[in-house]
Amino acid sequence: MRLLNTKTFQLEEVPSKPQKYAILSHTWEENQEVAFEEMGTPTANNKRGLRKIENFCKQAAIDNYNFVWVDTCCIDKRSSSELSEAINSMYEWYKHADRCYAYLSDVKDRDPTRRESQLRVSNWFTRGWTLQELVAPKHVDFFGEDDKGDWFFLGTKDDLRNVVSNITKIDANILKCSEGIFKASIAQRMSWASGRKTTRPEDIAYCLLGIFNVNMPLLYGEGEKAFTRLQEKLLDVSSDHTILAWS
Repeated sequence: MRLLNTKTFQLEEVPSKPQKYAILSHTWEENQEVAFEEMGTPTANNKRGLRKIENFCKQAAIDNYNFVWVDTCCIDKRSSSELSEAINSMYEWYKHADRCYAYLSDVKDRDPTRRESQLRVSNWFTRGWTLQELVAPKHVDFFGEDDKGDWFFLGTKDDLRNVVSNITKIDANILKCSEGIFKASIAQRMSWASGRKTTRPEDIAYCLLGIFNVNMPLLYGEGEKAFTRLQEKLLDVSSDHTILAWS
């Protein structure tokens, strides 16, 4: 596992079970995220994603974390084997993180409990990958961003459990205890993902691997066949035939 040092801003290889670390959940901006090979280069300085990583490290350091993980720069996506391992391991990485920071860049108002709050319509709740990033970690802190580009705290997953449950239709008790997810039926878990989107059609299946506690080889380019493979995998390992309700 590769982590980013919040003090040196350098990427470091760490043991398979590293000391406590914080992890970032966010939505990607097209052509603005800093990739592994761009860290420390002039290219990174021209991308808005660098400010996001810097703000994350700043907040994590304030909270006494020496190491953090960011999907944009901690995976070398030029290596298909590393990318495959990372996606199949990602649920566990979020689960074992000491804290997850959910950065909602489109939330500018500071009261998430208001009926008209921007939190309720945030793009973060529409993305496929953020589903596991919400349910896997025990502790999730939500942050918005002001007009100056600085983060501000919105509340924890526990604080906002009822609001988040209303937005996502995930039972509040499951949000309180992440292990409860595996007691929900396959149909229930599919329903949580049904309104979410991914940039690539394959990812709508790949982002659910951890939700269903299965592993699967990645075949980018297979398109919607990935979801069929996921269904076949679930039928192999589970007797819960509510999966047949989904196409």
